[in-house]
Amino acid sequence: MSQLSRLISILTLLKSKRLLTASELSKKYDVSIRTIYRDIRKLEEAGVPVTTIEGRGYSLMDHYTVAPVQFTEKQANALITAQHIVNQSKDVSFVTDFNEALIKIKSVFKSSIQEKSELLNGKIHVFNWEYEEFSSDALSEIQLAITNFNFVEINYQKADDPNITFRKIEPYAFYSTNNKWILIAWCHLRNDYRAFRIDRIQHFKILHDTFENRGFKLQDYFQADPYDDK
Repeated sequence: MSQLSRLISILTLLKSKRLLTASELSKKYDVSIRTIYRDIRKLEEAGVPVTTIEGRGYSLMDHYTVAPVQFTEKQANALITAQHIVNQSKDVSFVTDFNEALIKIKSVFKSSIQEKSELLNGKIHVFNWEYEEFSSDALSEIQLAITNFNFVEINYQKADDPNITFRKIEPYAFYSTNNKWILIAWCHLRNDYRAFRIDRIQHFKILHDTFENRGFKLQDYFQADPYDDK
């Protein structure tokens, strides 16, 4: 961990109102206590009101807040543009979560930036020439399963196949093509990696059980160009 990352992390911990000792921080970040002393001095030099309680540790002065993040006009425009692209997604959960997150982000825009971003919003349109009636509402949940290594059970219908099959999978990654989200997972039925169109998952259940990471790498998967179980 770089010094900057460690300083930000220490500040975050201090903001949580915890009383932190140099020894505790030293163990957490696997650095010497002397390094922690230097980090605290760096924060103080940056104007952070760190209070040292002799024999007990460090805390932040009451009512201290970090200045809100400021976005440039170009950064705000990039987010507004991204919203139009995201809204073309066929997954309801992803669109909903993104738009709710963007509302929170826009709340910290300066008024001048907000006015201009609203102006730009009315001047963007993304065409989707490959319309399909298929949609999904699973992406947000499956993203959590990927990062927490949870097994997922799905009922899946392949293209041009009326049959629905039950699969127990280990989700590893996903990508988007032609407005379709594709999930790459280890399929216990096929005993191999398979690609599943998320909009063809008829039903899914995230299990509490977790799996061991197989070390999957998306780049290696694309290079191998395996058979897609879509």
